[in-house]
Amino acid sequence: MSIGSFIRKQFIDILQWTEDTDGVLAWRYPMEDMEIQYGGSLTVRESQMAVFVNEGKIADVFGPGMYKLTTQTLPVLTYLKNWDKLFESPFKSDVYFFSTRLQIGRKWGTAQPITIRDADFGMVRLRAFGLYSYKISDPQKFYTEISGTRAEYTRDEVEEQLRNLLIATMTNTLGASSVPFLDMAANQTLMSQTIHEKLAPEFERYGVALDNFAVTNVSLPEELQKAIDTRISMGMMGDMAKYTQYQVASSIPLAAQNEGGVAGLGAGLAAGAVMGQAMAGGLVGGVAGVPAAAPVAPATPAAEDPAARLQKLKELLDKSLISQAEFDTAKAEILKKLVG
Repeated sequence: MSIGSFIRKQFIDILQWTEDTDGVLAWRYPMEDMEIQYGGSLTVRESQMAVFVNEGKIADVFGPGMYKLTTQTLPVLTYLKNWDKLFESPFKSDVYFFSTRLQIGRKWGTAQPITIRDADFGMVRLRAFGLYSYKISDPQKFYTEISGTRAEYTRDEVEEQLRNLLIATMTNTLGASSVPFLDMAANQTLMSQTIHEKLAPEFERYGVALDNFAVTNVSLPEELQKAIDTRISMGMMGDMAKYTQYQVASSIPLAAQNEGGVAGLGAGLAAGAVMGQAMAGGLVGGVAGVPAAAPVAPATPAAEDPAARLQKLKELLDKSLISQAEFDTAKAEILKKLVG
């Protein structure tokens, strides 16, 4: 090496990372042609860790603090090639910094619905969303399994892998839990705890600690949600007999607007009554060994008191079940028959 090139050669005295770029989890110190000065300092800030890699192998891991790089603090120096114990020369090694800060408020969600077997609805397809937080707990595992020798590794890159792991674990957990959807949606806290217990060991394999996991929403496809709404409505109806009476009473004004009016509705109800009697007679005649009774002509109803009929019509009018015009027409017919 010439004297000029020796003078131009640069040595690194201080190694540190200020984390000036948001979202970076792993960062390699830019060495280029520079070498680390023997006796130089390494500064690792709180929420950071540093890893020295020599000839492709992890040599040492440093936590927060300030270190003077000598054979006492960096034992790997004694094994470097061409190391001259009589001359404290600069050395070459890759240095990676890792951010161990807690990454909070990270969102997750099922891009596609998860199909599970449900005790109430059979096979259902549900979607879920929520938040989670994590941090790098073992930079050696993280370097070996995920980040590798890249110049930097970002939060978005690692979360792409974590989300795939999260969804796979969540699908297996929900599929094997046999918890009905209604119970699942009603107790999202318990659901979050169950999935957290399953996910934590999976995250740990990559040197990542899962700090918190929360399910904030679980939903079903629109058509199944409508079916649940219908079931809820039926439960709120209570007495179905009273509900049917209400439906019939509500239909009278609508029927009055159609051809035949209230008279047509009355004829329909009468026909239904006759059909019901016929069905009842058929059932009696169908019993083994019991002869069918002879058809009985319907009794002629006694002529209703005109005053009573007018009173009923007035009640229907007061309840807005018939119109004023229909009341006047029916009243005129009753009076006409009464006068003759």
